[in-house]
Amino acid sequence: MEDVKIEEKFLKQAMDISKGAEVLPNGVNELAKKLQDSYYSKKPLRVKLGLDPTRPDLHLGHTVVMRKLKKFQELGHTIVLIVGGATAMVGDPSGKSETRPALSKEQVAENAKTYFEQMSKVLDVTKAEVRNNADWLHNMSFTDFLKLASATTVAKLMTRDDFAKRYAEGRPISPVEFFYPLMQGYDSVAVDADIEFGGTDQRFNLLMGRDIQTFYGLDKMQIVIMMPLIEGTDGVVKMSKTYPEHCISLTEEPKNMYGKLMSIPDELMEKYFTLLTDIEFNKENNPRDEKMRLAYEITKMYNGKEKADEAQNEFINVVQNKGIPDDIQEFTIKSPNIIDILVDLNFAQSKGEAKRLIAGGAVKFNNEKITDIQTKIEQEGILQGGKRKYAKIKI
Repeated sequence: MEDVKIEEKFLKQAMDISKGAEVLPNGVNELAKKLQDSYYSKKPLRVKLGLDPTRPDLHLGHTVVMRKLKKFQELGHTIVLIVGGATAMVGDPSGKSETRPALSKEQVAENAKTYFEQMSKVLDVTKAEVRNNADWLHNMSFTDFLKLASATTVAKLMTRDDFAKRYAEGRPISPVEFFYPLMQGYDSVAVDADIEFGGTDQRFNLLMGRDIQTFYGLDKMQIVIMMPLIEGTDGVVKMSKTYPEHCISLTEEPKNMYGKLMSIPDELMEKYFTLLTDIEFNKENNPRDEKMRLAYEITKMYNGKEKADEAQNEFINVVQNKGIPDDIQEFTIKSPNIIDILVDLNFAQSKGEAKRLIAGGAVKFNNEKITDIQTKIEQEGILQGGKRKYAKIKI
């Protein structure tokens, strides 16, 4: 980076935006220079985020990047949200141990419907520039595509950790997967990106965008800002809808959201405070009190103060005071089998998850723990599935 004096206010802005992030290639100073140049040229930065709508719901892990985009919005920059109408049909191989199934055009369109409604909980989506990369990628001629393919080499693509590992283990790698980082990189050319956001698992794809911009003769390269991935409530696997019991969706019922947040391991609290809220973690406080403060703050952010108050009061009554919620649902069973009941009540998303709940000792009927997956419920009473879910069973 050229030696340019950077004013303190732009350094502060850059440090605020990059808190908890990794900025490439030259760290916070290059970001500060971008901000300064934009201010004096009166040309807003174009800040890109690509979204492959592989599932219909967003979760708290997605908000880590979205909250950073909001900071750029507040500074007057342009947020460019790219819906992966083309890339989602290929499937991002990042971090995958096997070829990922591609989505159809119809699946992509269906999954994208609720994305922006959920994103509006964090960003002002009405002020964002929304693009679909199918508009340029699907209109490429075969010659255009061959030109894009010549922007890199197989040797470079094979330096990706996931490709190298799969190749060494003899696992299949589809040639189509090689095109994903090229397609994502070309998006940066198509929208003239100054900055691109992504998770740390996107390092290769994000840096490829810089190479593609150079290949197509752009006079600038984007800065890459990578955010850490958030673990789910088990504290082990990254938050994902693949593991619904450990995932906290933005559409989660407030009481479930609060309760799931209260179930995270203590060692995750500081990370959640830093990446998901604007309040500071206090190491000196009682861990339970800090976790309640965290759960309340996040529940309030996405559901409002009234719902957060209700969720916290119920948690205190049900979990801490061992009470039963006042407003539990009544449910007339269709089948007496406990597995079927748990799924029909949405206490579990699948029979497999229902079996795991029982194996973990999380299912009780009239306060008696159920340990046998063959159990039949043949009388009325109170069924509990986990710490927060109750139903009054009717026969």
